[in-house]
Amino acid sequence: MHGHAPNKTEAIGSGGHRARLRQRLLEGGPEGFHDYELLEYLLALTIPRVDTKPLAKRLLHDFGGIGPLLSASPQTLARDGLSEATVAALKIAQATALRLLETRIEQRPILASWDALGDYLHAAMAHARVEEVRILFLNAKNMLIANEALWQGSVDEASVHVREVIARAIVLGATALIIVHNHPSGDPSPSSQDIRLTATWSMRAGI
Repeated sequence: MHGHAPNKTEAIGSGGHRARLRQRLLEGGPEGFHDYELLEYLLALTIPRVDTKPLAKRLLHDFGGIGPLLSASPQTLARDGLSEATVAALKIAQATALRLLETRIEQRPILASWDALGDYLHAAMAHARVEEVRILFLNAKNMLIANEALWQGSVDEASVHVREVIARAIVLGATALIIVHNHPSGDPSPSSQDIRLTATWSMRAGI
């Protein structure tokens, strides 16, 4: 775990600062908080009696922001020297944020909540460092019934799994599906693998 054994003065100082952050959060909500302040308070839950602001700022700098940090794998976070408890706190924060976004698209037709769907998918996939293929299974009313990340790897590798997706759709009773994948490079332009996958699905689905 990062940090050093604090002396009595440091412990009192960090405790007072933490209490002020807590009061701001409870009285005014998260508006006006810097990312490092949100993160330092989260880190403080598992790293007591230590000023967590320097660690919060370093993590944000090293990972490139709060999104990439929360999206990092537990193994990557552990290699950065974080304890298991701290890694778990970061991952539960990510899971909670995703669950909050996911509730905006539940029980609503996807086409009527397209912006909310985009927000969710961006939070879930945009910061990943590897390609991920996610399948959204829809019912006859175009409502989401399942949202599953089925593969990590290139889309070209995923193209051989068409039968698996169709079988899963049958099990779920889905009548439509949306295939989504990210571009860790940051360039959203369709790759040659994307085009081949689309052609493969079109031929097999008879579109």
